Amino acid sequence: MYDELIQSGDLSLSRKSVLPGTGFFLPDTLEDDLEEQQTEAALEGAEVAVIADPDADGLACVALIREAYDDVQNIPEPDEEDEAEDGDDTDQPEPVADATDDADEQNTVVAAGETDEPLEEPEPTPHNVALIPASPHDVEDALARVAEHGDEGIDIFVCDLAPDRYKYVEDELAAALETANRVAWYDHHQWGDDVAQSVRDAGADLVIGDSDEECSADVVYRSLEYEFGPMYEELAAVTRDHDLWLREDPRSDDLADYAYWTDPAEYVEVVREYGVDLPEWVTDYIAERRVEKEALIDQAVGRAELREIGGYTVGITYGRCSQNEVAEAMREQGANASVIVKPAGSASIRGTDEFELCHKVAGKVNGGGHPKAAGCKPDIYDDMLDYANHWTTRGAVTKRVILDAFRDVVDEANEDAEDAENDVDADDD
Repeated sequence: MYDELIQSGDLSLSRKSVLPGTGFFLPDTLEDDLEEQQTEAALEGAEVAVIADPDADGLACVALIREAYDDVQNIPEPDEEDEAEDGDDTDQPEPVADATDDADEQNTVVAAGETDEPLEEPEPTPHNVALIPASPHDVEDALARVAEHGDEGIDIFVCDLAPDRYKYVEDELAAALETANRVAWYDHHQWGDDVAQSVRDAGADLVIGDSDEECSADVVYRSLEYEFGPMYEELAAVTRDHDLWLREDPRSDDLADYAYWTDPAEYVEVVREYGVDLPEWVTDYIAERRVEKEALIDQAVGRAELREIGGYTVGITYGRCSQNEVAEAMREQGANASVIVKPAGSASIRGTDEFELCHKVAGKVNGGGHPKAAGCKPDIYDDMLDYANHWTTRGAVTKRVILDAFRDVVDEANEDAEDAENDVDADDD
């Protein structure tokens, strides 16, 4: 296949909006081999490994841990940023996931699947605290690689990642615990009680924050035995502002966009040097990238439809875009919940105060997350013909599957409410 057929950076906006990024077309075996090599290089001589979702929240965790361990700083030169190539604005994770311009989007297979530059080079300067990017769907692979390539007695941190089931990480966590001096797991997503207990029983120090009150950086900030300066307290607070979609501090959008668009290693070192007040050369870069971001948002909003499901209005659309802004636009049109289906096959689900069951909807279609923010990738793609249909129909099958999940969840919620009401009536009698 000719390279130009899969290079999405030069596509027209209308085509870029409906097709996945270059990384989608890379074989998993190639990506796995490169990740293996990069992990081995990053861990050489490292005393600490941080497996983290490479969005603003996960990377803030890395910055905090490097500060606590007095790790060397490696500040990029401004002219390096000027030479950065343009990519597209999509979920990361989501590392995968939508690793996301959303830290809160769980269990979404996107990452390399939607980015234009999916394969990053290792950090140029070795760190005592190694950054190992991972997604909710490959955290077990990252654990296995650290167990294999990490030095005996290494400290391992897992940040901003939550497994759906313990069996997905059971063997890999056991291997990591054999290699490591300690494994600490800091997160703020929705965990099943049985999964959390199993991780703790295995020997990991698991701390889960309240997903309505804290981001993962908050959890790391309060859990480490270290006196952080005001800059890091502010970093956690502004990261939380975006991660919980509070949007009270305009700097939080800058952090989220910069984390998504730049190399994870660069983001960590820039916020360690400058904190949340990013330097001019970074804000200029963000402003330039946002021109295309806004255009892709407009494309997705223009395709949006509203559906009535069990008394709720659900907005649904398709396209490569920043999902939170698109969801907000559908909310303004009257949606109680929104679905943004992506060209790579994944979807973002966003709720409101009126609808807080997003994680249950996602759970029915191979995903999970928060009550008001979740992600999924329905298991409906058997071959490339299914993906071709997905692109040409603007996600018709995926939309139908997710809307069916909405109906099931709403019906179940109504039945539970009716049963609870009947129990109350019976008690009164």
